[in-house]
Formats: sequence, C-alpha cells, structure tokens
Amino acid sequence: MSEAGKLNIKAWAEEDRPREKLLAKGRTALSDSELLAILIGSGTTEKTAVDLCKEILASVGNNLDKLARLGVKDLMRFKGIGEAKAITIVAALELGRRKKDSGEEPIKKITSSKDAFDYLKPWMIDLNHEVFFVILLARNNTIIKHELISSGGISGTIVDAKLIFKSAIDNLASGIILAHNHPSGNLKPSEQDISLTKRIKAGAALLDLTILDHLIFTNKDYFSFADEGKM
Repeated sequence: MSEAGKLNIKAWAEEDRPREKLLAKGRTALSDSELLAILIGSGTTEKTAVDLCKEILASVGNNLDKLARLGVKDLMRFKGIGEAKAITIVAALELGRRKKDSGEEPIKKITSSKDAFDYLKPWMIDLNHEVFFVILLARNNTIIKHELISSGGISGTIVDAKLIFKSAIDNLASGIILAHNHPSGNLKPSEQDISLTKRIKAGAALLDLTILDHLIFTNKDYFSFADEGKM
C-alpha cells in the first residue's frame, strides 16, 4: 500500500483534524489521543492516527504517567509506530516531565528528606528499571553534585560501594545521601536495601564521611531511612 493510501490526518474532514482543532479551539480542547496523534502525524491502512493513539493509551489504562514509562521499543510494538514516531513520543513526554519539575527554584541545600526527593525526582521517576544515585554534600549540606552509580533491571541493580566512596573523595564531599528506585511501586525496603545501607555506612565512617539518608523512590512517593529511624 502506498503512503497515499494511509488514513492520515490530512485526509480527514477539517473539523476532525487535531491540528486544525487546536488552532480553532485551543490545546485544552484536544483529548490525550488527539494530542498524541499530532505527534505521530499518520496512522495505518486500518486505523487513523487518533485511533492508533487511543489503542496506545488504552494499553496503559489511559494513564499518562504509565505512558511516560514506555520506551522506544515498547512503543514500536504497536503496528504503525516506527522508530521515528516512537522517539517523538518519548521526547515529547520527557519535555513535559521536565517542565513539571522545573517550575521551582533549584534546590541548592538539603535540609530534609523531601528536599532530597524533590532534587532527584527528574532523574528517578517514570523508570521501568532500577537505578542508584548519590547526592554529594559539603559540610553545610549544600549540594556539590549528584551522580548515577549504577543502573540495572526491574528487580535490582548492583551497587559497588567503592565507586560511591571514590566519587565522594574526588569531590571533597563530607556527606552522602543514597537513593534508589523501586519500579514495582513498593516503598518497603528489602533486606538487601537494609544490609547495603549498613555496609556503606560502616565503610563511610572509616573515611570520615557521613551517610545522611537512604531514599527509596516510587513515581509518587518515597521512603526515608533517616525519617524512619533506620540510619
């Protein structure tokens, strides 16, 4: 079938075209599927772009947070979504996520677990795999930098404590906040999480470093070892 045979947006009645609808009625008048359809431009021989986007949204329960967790390969499983369209969707959702997190003044000093959560959120939510970050702090708890220590699979990631200590020493840090995510959404620390925290804390003490907290992230909330008296 030629490109001209596809059910694309240009072939629709003008009042049904998402681009024209946006211009005439404003962006808030469009449904989620219509906004996505603008991104992909065309559907397939069987489905319009809007119908294809409805199918994609239905697969995640019409939940945009879950949609944002889909990667390029996940989106390419839908007939009519090639690599270029999948990349466009992922990029647009990432921009939306960054915009959501950029409205406030950047955090420069950690005074609570909430500060650490808000600071790391842009790098640790909407992921379907586990990552482990550290925040390195000066003696007055101002942020020196944050660093990705490891990235793994759905159920875990391997953390090398030596990499944490090397980064802290190289950057003349005094304090460290540990953080990793649970893609499952379960906030409860595992036995491995508790054991790892104890081992890193013990090693840090030998180097005159302080482990201030260990946060477990989900998309919506967090668990703080310090707040729960587990440090």
